[in-house]
Amino acid sequence: MRSAVNAVSDVVQNRPRPLREFDQIHMKTGDMVFQTEIVADWADGKRLAFIGDGDAISVCVAYLQKRGVLNFGPTKIMVFDFDERTVQAVKRFADRERIEHLDAELYNCLEAFPQAPKYDCFYTNPPWGASNNGESVNLFAQRGIEAVGFEGEGMIVIADDDEIAWPKEVLASVQGFSRDRGFYVSRMQRKLHAYHLDDNPDLKSCNLFVSSLPGNSANAAPSEPASRERLINFYGKSKEPKVRYVRERKRLDYGKAHEDEYKLDLLEGFE
Repeated sequence: MRSAVNAVSDVVQNRPRPLREFDQIHMKTGDMVFQTEIVADWADGKRLAFIGDGDAISVCVAYLQKRGVLNFGPTKIMVFDFDERTVQAVKRFADRERIEHLDAELYNCLEAFPQAPKYDCFYTNPPWGASNNGESVNLFAQRGIEAVGFEGEGMIVIADDDEIAWPKEVLASVQGFSRDRGFYVSRMQRKLHAYHLDDNPDLKSCNLFVSSLPGNSANAAPSEPASRERLINFYGKSKEPKVRYVRERKRLDYGKAHEDEYKLDLLEGFE
């Protein structure tokens, strides 16, 4: 356990800070450790696509494999994310640690999914859709379904709270959306993850697992850009997407303080 926590800590030190305006909220580190093992076991021996990954679970899975903390996991991990900071952080970490089966590509899920080799399973922790009845979750799930060619498995991380109405409504919406595309809910792990969320620190999320029906690849349809109607309240009430990519302005070492965060008052005689 100590080795796992230390390895995940290495990843946390090197991921970009979250941008709240895009509903990026980081999972707490202890829960990341357990989530990493869950994902690695679930995707063991498979090709895994991440549709967005601000938490850096993809890197945790690959890194714990590389370090020998886990002796199971995916054979290929590809991250699709619209935040260039995330993409470059994944690439730099993979290069530094010589993790050959980890890579990332700049991609916005509002656009048609790129032509890519078919993956066996997908993982996504999208904007939770509190203000749009889960439509933001559905769009990320759709891109995951397209990534596996309508035939495979998915893990969708989604809000889970018995005391609030909207998580139940979103969950029902996502289940219905998946069913309409030939995927059924195969299992659910409830209330697993906590987040650094100031306005609702007790809100947790679950793992919703979906699997394709036999022969579902016959129902595969060409990927298309998201319609404008699907973007209403995408990141929260009156928060429609206006950004294609978040660009990385300069190469940052996320494990160290940035020079624009502090100033130095020198001792006398050292000015």
